[in-house]
Amino acid sequence: MSRSVPKRGSAFEVLGVYTRLGLTCFGGPIAHIGYFRDEFVLRRRWLDEPSFADLVALCQFLPGPASSQVGFSIGLMRAGFLGGLAAWTGFTLPSAIALLLFAYGANALHGPTGTGLLHGLKLVAVAIVAQAVWGMARTLAPDRERASIAVASALIILLGGSSLTQIAAILLGGMSGLWLCRTELPSTAGHLAVPVSRGAGLASLAAFFLLLAGLPLLRALAPAGGMALIEAFYRSGALVFGGGHVVLPLLREAFVAPGWVSDDVFLAGYGAAQSVPGPLFTFAAYLGAVVELSPHGVAGAVLGLVAIFVPGILILIGTLPFWDRFRKRIEAQAIMRGINAAVVGLLGAALYNPVWTSSVRSPGDFGIALTGFALLTVWRAPPFIVVVASAFGGMGLAQIAP
Repeated sequence: MSRSVPKRGSAFEVLGVYTRLGLTCFGGPIAHIGYFRDEFVLRRRWLDEPSFADLVALCQFLPGPASSQVGFSIGLMRAGFLGGLAAWTGFTLPSAIALLLFAYGANALHGPTGTGLLHGLKLVAVAIVAQAVWGMARTLAPDRERASIAVASALIILLGGSSLTQIAAILLGGMSGLWLCRTELPSTAGHLAVPVSRGAGLASLAAFFLLLAGLPLLRALAPAGGMALIEAFYRSGALVFGGGHVVLPLLREAFVAPGWVSDDVFLAGYGAAQSVPGPLFTFAAYLGAVVELSPHGVAGAVLGLVAIFVPGILILIGTLPFWDRFRKRIEAQAIMRGINAAVVGLLGAALYNPVWTSSVRSPGDFGIALTGFALLTVWRAPPFIVVVASAFGGMGLAQIAP
């Protein structure tokens, strides 16, 4: 049964609503989706519950930042492609600006207090990533087949330690899922009405894969500078499956391994990214500002922000016209189950190295990380509270350290 096309609005209307959400949406992608449901399904009635559920299912299925893809889709359905751009802009810029300011302010932090603050932010990453691994494992690897895929993925990455092994782990996860995770799907009804033609969808998919294959070739011609940054951000954004936290190991491999950013600076920024509203992918603005390659600063932040979001938007637009037919294929769902299990292992490996190995150096460090994990998982505290508590804990340890 087909659903009616949602009522149209203006891009300015979409921009205003999403800017407010970009200033107030704390809590990560799952919380963001809850905010979107309250705002657009229950309050404004821009779309109905089944359509919203279809959008969420699609964006959880695709690589990229799921909450930003859901937000872009709602803006697209409300006011066309300008509405989608307005939704992305309003939801993304507040946290991106905050992280850009932090990138400049972090350089001014010196002495025991500043060092302790930055170390506390690194310990936030331990608690946040541990919570993500715990939650994703329960959801994406709940049975022995998928748990085995996750363990194998972690071992491949820990023993290999390069971006190629990360890609290999994801591909092997998909192949294993096709073999081990085939189950009958529940029947689905309805049709998601979107203002994207099949031609536009195919062009978008072609652009996604052309950039994924072509940017490394262009980078080889210009190994330093803007093209290298664009390729690193684009590749990281294109390979994120299973949740925004999975971008951590991908970005670390792209930026820390070649020496563009130190581990300490990287993890301090990742910790700070937990304290701001909006999508976690705005961590790219921080990295673009602090990276040693040129351009950096504001230009690097803008470049990183656009390059990391573009692949998720391209593959979303490319898939929207074909989603109804594709989601009913057992083979496609089996492959995605395997990939999602593999990214649990990917994030688990990142929890050990670099998050744990570069942050937890003393019993006090472990105590701060453990407290943050308990606040998140047992007390259900907002990430902002955990960031503040860990920052004060890090400053306290710095004051009493010999």
